[in-house]
Amino acid sequence: MMRFDSLKGWLDWQESLHPLAIDLGLERAAHVFHALNPDCLKPLTITVAGTNGKGSCIAYLETIYKTQGYRVGAYSSPHILKYNERIKIDGKPVSDELICEAFARIEAVRGNTSLSYFEFGTLAALDIFWRSGLDIQLLEVGLGGRLDAVNIIDPDVSLISSIGIDHVDWLGATREAIGKEKAGIFRVKTPAIVGDCNPPDSLLHSALDKEAQLYCINKDFSYTKQAATWDWFANGRHIDQIPEPGLKGEHQYRNASTAILAVDLLSKKLPVSDEAIRAGIKNSHLLGRFQLINDKIPVLLDVGHNPEAVKTLVDYLTMTFPGKRIHAIFSMMKDKDIAGVLEIMNPIVYDWFFAPLANPRTVTESVMREIFSQSSVARASFGFSGFAQAYNAAKNQSLDDDLLLVFGSFFLVSDCLNEFEKR
Repeated sequence: MMRFDSLKGWLDWQESLHPLAIDLGLERAAHVFHALNPDCLKPLTITVAGTNGKGSCIAYLETIYKTQGYRVGAYSSPHILKYNERIKIDGKPVSDELICEAFARIEAVRGNTSLSYFEFGTLAALDIFWRSGLDIQLLEVGLGGRLDAVNIIDPDVSLISSIGIDHVDWLGATREAIGKEKAGIFRVKTPAIVGDCNPPDSLLHSALDKEAQLYCINKDFSYTKQAATWDWFANGRHIDQIPEPGLKGEHQYRNASTAILAVDLLSKKLPVSDEAIRAGIKNSHLLGRFQLINDKIPVLLDVGHNPEAVKTLVDYLTMTFPGKRIHAIFSMMKDKDIAGVLEIMNPIVYDWFFAPLANPRTVTESVMREIFSQSSVARASFGFSGFAQAYNAAKNQSLDDDLLLVFGSFFLVSDCLNEFEKR
């Protein structure tokens, strides 16, 4: 049996253990989970899936429950600065020691069942959470829903934030196909919340087939905005004068609304005051989501990496920074719709700086040059060794009233924040 004395040792080994980085399916993870936890003990559970907005919904739920004084666990991925961000209790990443102990327990029972890096992390989170005396656990689906390792747990509420085109190699190339995969987190006679304003029919049919209790935004719950506050409505329930969400962008009202409904539906088991809801929405924050660093030339960071996410980014930039010259430091994973993202962003970006990343899943410079050459982009710079060089080049081209935009990948935002920490 393998044992390591550091978290890095465990993670390096896990990356080499399984033949595939992404291997969808529940059997392996479920088998090991039952060996770890034969009685399948679990706290109250909200499972969150969606193309965009999952992390935001988890952040609102976590802050609301924490504000109310409950013990809350949150599992999400990927991380930005440290692996421990994936497994949080009461808003704080758990220690290396706690994760290593969970990995050792998993290794002791898995036998010859092969697990991917993601499955190891998911099982560690579930194992840590059920042993920690939590009131509630919040589980973010990594990819899709139906076959994601998180789906071995039966949620008490399922929430789907949005449906867009992403991960087409695994989930299909249409919203209908993707909607069906994400609806895999729905359970019989259990609340299923949908925050997408135009959900695909496949998702609605899946809810019907499973007899899930379906709640759709603008139909079963909604919100209206005032000057500085907003009101929330659902089945006879009303919360007024909610402050602006702590996370920025128009779409965050939708994410916050879906999170509030989840809290409301569980209120018989975990009562939460309107005051805790208001404070939780106001005080939520998340690295790399429209994150502004106020420097001499301000820097905006965003992990948006698919067409839906960057449309939201364009709306935010147009509204918040009208007339500013935007210099984009940019990189993406090679399986993303890079050409689609360029097309959406190009009208508002003044010039582009490609930052190569060390991750093998990211697009290479030669491929990126080819994509740029076939786009309508007029000004693009290449030939940098990594983020720091690309950032410095963009900064040197900027005037005080410009904006530096770092976007396109979690890994890029991670490189950026690490670089800023060094400085």
